Amino acid sequence: MIRLAGNHFAVARNEVAMAAFFLWCILFILCWPIALLALVLYPIVWLLTLPLRVLGIAVHGVLGLISALFLLPVRLLRGPRAI
Repeated sequence: MIRLAGNHFAVARNEVAMAAFFLWCILFILCWPIALLALVLYPIVWLLTLPLRVLGIAVHGVLGLISALFLLPVRLLRGPRAI
């Protein structure tokens, strides 16, 4: 029996990284200036979008808290199994 629950996301991430590398290699062969520009600009774009990711995580947490507060009376009325 093979268990993939823990490694499923790691395998998917490795496959995406490998596909991105192969696509970059194809771009490098076809047009190397654009490939090098993409290689240089990627960390800068990642740093610029980092605050937006943190803001998204915070907004997701606040909306989850509000949702939990509104749904708490319903969960309490369902009984001990719903909590």
